[in-house]
Order: sequence, then structure tokens, then C-alpha cells
Amino acid sequence: MKRILCRTVIRMAPWIVVAFFLESPETFSQAKLGVYGIHMVPYGTDARSYSRPGWGGGVEIVLPVGKTYSIFAGTAGFEIVNLLSQRESFQDGTTGLTVNQETDQNYFRFFLGAQIGGHGNGFFRPHIGLNLALVYYGINTDLVVPDDYDPDLEIRQNIRSEGNAVFGYDLTMGVDLNFSNAFSLDGGVKYIKSFSVPQQLGEGSVKIHPQYFQIYLELGVPLKFGGNEGEGDVE
Repeated sequence: MKRILCRTVIRMAPWIVVAFFLESPETFSQAKLGVYGIHMVPYGTDARSYSRPGWGGGVEIVLPVGKTYSIFAGTAGFEIVNLLSQRESFQDGTTGLTVNQETDQNYFRFFLGAQIGGHGNGFFRPHIGLNLALVYYGINTDLVVPDDYDPDLEIRQNIRSEGNAVFGYDLTMGVDLNFSNAFSLDGGVKYIKSFSVPQQLGEGSVKIHPQYFQIYLELGVPLKFGGNEGEGDVE
């Protein structure tokens, strides 16, 4: 199964590049810009025992192309999910000042791919998609001496910053509800797979898993390009 998916991703890559970089803007129809929220859950045998779910958000653009706009579209986007956000406070024995240790661990994804489904003027528009992705896992820890009178005067020192970038892909299934071509609500699930991931970004970090499921809910608005105003309008 993994070999089949990898071969499919490799074969799709040239077509994705063609769709995004060789087509003129006038060939795109029914384009959409979407902003969405994410609940991400680790998937695997020990995932729930040694890791935790995360919350985040993202933005994507869907570009149906030319005469195939009702079936085929290119997709691109970016998302971020917080896997760990914690603060520990202690009092410095020498100065008596309160010091906060703030740690954030985040998951960043840039993706580019293709989507098959309804992109026309219908209300109920199911779709499936396959995306290539560049994934960055990062963790950052700061020591902060707060100022009780003016938060802008706090003293902040970074004591740890680590990151790791890998490649991956996702399979997406969703349903887009189109409200009179004015806006849309899109909800669904993504299966996300990354390759050669770091098991852990140091002591105290959340264990990283190669597989996750995302549940997302998106609000989308149409994008208009020159030459497409009359294409596909409802009579």
C-alpha cells in the first residue's frame, strides 16, 4: 500500500506543477480561498498513550482549472498545529524575581496537490484529494522575567530552539456546502503521513508520530480572475 501511494505521489508531481505554474490566471474557474480550524489526533498503536492531540488552523487555495473545473482542481496551503504549550513558574533564589519558563512545540505543514470532486455551482460538493507536503516540527523554550507594571518591558531569553523538516503526504475526504456561490462551509478528515520523523525533540517534548488524523472545518470565499466572471453562472 505504501509503495502504491508513493508511486502515485511521484506521478502526480509533474501534473501539479503544470496546473500551478504553466497555466495563466484566466484559465482558473470557481477558485476558492479557505480558512479552517484543525483538531489533529495521533494515529498508531501507542499514539494515544505517549502523545496528545493538538489544535490549530490553516489557509488553502483551491484552483479548478479550465474546462475541467467541475472535476479537477489544484490545491496549495499552509497550516500550523500546536502540540505543546506550557508555562512553569519559579522564584530565583538570588534575586527573588519570578521567572517563567515557556515552551511551545508546533507542527507546520506546507502542501501542494490535487483535488477531485464537485467544484461547480451545486450546493452539495463532495471531494477527495492527495497532497505532497513539507513538514517542519519545531520546539522553542524561553526564560521570561515578567514586568508587573508594563508587559512590554519583560526580559526574555531563548534557551532552546530545535527543529526538523521532513517530507510527507496527505489523503483528504470532505464535503463542501456551497451557499449561492457567496461562501462555502467545508468539513472533512485528512490522513497525514510523514517520513523519517524525529521521535522526540528533546526532553519534555511531545512524542512525534508519523501518522495523524485531522478533522477540519473550513470557511471559504470565491476568488474571481479576469475572464471567468460569466463562466458557470447559475441561470
